[in-house]
Amino acid sequence: MYTMAVRKNSVHRPNSAAGVAAAVLILLLPLCGRAGASDPAAGPASAAPLPVDEVVNNLVRKNAERSRNLLHSESTRIYRLTYRGFPSDREAEMTVAASYDSPAKKEFQILSQSGSKLILDRVFKKLLESEQESIRPEMSSQTRLDRDNYDFALAGYEASADQYVLEVTPKRKSKFVYRGKIWVDGKDFAVTRIEAEPAQNPSFWTKRSEIHHEYQKIQNSWLPVKNQSISYIRLGGRATLTIEYKDYRLTEADGDVAAMSRSPRQPDPASAVGATHKD
Repeated sequence: MYTMAVRKNSVHRPNSAAGVAAAVLILLLPLCGRAGASDPAAGPASAAPLPVDEVVNNLVRKNAERSRNLLHSESTRIYRLTYRGFPSDREAEMTVAASYDSPAKKEFQILSQSGSKLILDRVFKKLLESEQESIRPEMSSQTRLDRDNYDFALAGYEASADQYVLEVTPKRKSKFVYRGKIWVDGKDFAVTRIEAEPAQNPSFWTKRSEIHHEYQKIQNSWLPVKNQSISYIRLGGRATLTIEYKDYRLTEADGDVAAMSRSPRQPDPASAVGATHKD
């Protein structure tokens, strides 16, 4: 059984999640990208109740408060990667138990795995290791979602959902930051959605890449529920990496209550045993 402990400075940092998803695909096939299409549902910037500076101030402040409030969490992650194209099709799946303890301890344990050994060893396990790289103090300070690392512009406001749509542009290129759009909840000032591309293009071999992330409020925390990265290869292939997060159980400073978020499409990870491999 493969177990790894890593240190984490911030429990909820959307930019790190995007960077990790982008970085892992480099290990299978290189990345580059273009910005996602604009969302026709976003309203005009003039309709927004607050100016962009106030939205960003609230976002940074509330992210720090939520990070301090989360004392412990447990969850299950399901990693899936499907590659179609030259030289051959490959796919794999891995189920991982993740736990966090404040102030900065996180552990991963693989519960089950199947499919291509290349993907399992060189992508999924490296993805867990890359999460450690992304939260090193010298890296964390350069990837945090704030004005030191990003420029923000108001792209619109969705009144029906009370969400601000912000254009984010990194001030420096890195595989751990992104450019594109984020959706910010108008009450909690948390990122609820990301549609973006990696800021750095480390290779010629990929035409473009897309990043799609979704977050959900569980108790008083906003946590990822689904991350997807799609890379289009110059030779005609396509790699799709999906990470689903479920079975959240949280302990927070303002309430010791367990919360559950389980996808009905997935079985209980406790019933998943054994492992199979194929190339």
